[in-house]
Amino acid sequence: MSDDKLVGYVSDELFWDPKVDNEAIAVSADDGKVTLRGTVGSYREKLEAKKAAERVYGVKSVENKLEVKLLNGDKRDDAELRGDVLQALMLDSLVPKTVDAKVDDGLVTLTGTADWQYQRDEAEFVSANVFGVIAVIDEIGLKPSPSATDVKHSIKEAFKRNAKLDADDLTVTTSNGTATIEGVVNSWAEHDQAVAAAWFSPGVNDVDDQIIVDY
Repeated sequence: MSDDKLVGYVSDELFWDPKVDNEAIAVSADDGKVTLRGTVGSYREKLEAKKAAERVYGVKSVENKLEVKLLNGDKRDDAELRGDVLQALMLDSLVPKTVDAKVDDGLVTLTGTADWQYQRDEAEFVSANVFGVIAVIDEIGLKPSPSATDVKHSIKEAFKRNAKLDADDLTVTTSNGTATIEGVVNSWAEHDQAVAAAWFSPGVNDVDDQIIVDY
């Protein structure tokens, strides 16, 4: 697929996504690598724009250079914003009580500990939805893990159980809680399934994603 056609497809996908204001987003492509530039009104919208671009067939990677810019009347005091973020985290049963947050000029940094990666993901998702947040940095640590052999085995088994993945085309190595995944997949959906399967395995505290998306 030509880059011009890919830009058109991505632009159309952004247009049809009601969570994204496509008029403020410029799209470019270079050999299947898409870059998003422009401004959006919330951090959640920035994340949704990247997801929309990744859904398009032919996209090999997405560099999200969108900037979050709040209108002057929408900017919030850091103390008030932190209170709302903490309240949102507390009300979500998937987020452990060991997670804390600090705010600096609209930038939320999540700290503390969690047992599972999905809990970190949930904390970031919840924080991103709070009005006034311009970015989220996830520094939540995962608790100590099982042996590297057990981690590798659990990831490979998760790959085999997933109907959307060809486990034979992916290799996994583990070291000190970091799972490195290498191989080639046919779509971003398959890529995301593989990365998610690795993160959901007990004992993984980092994923080195070296998967290539090749159509």
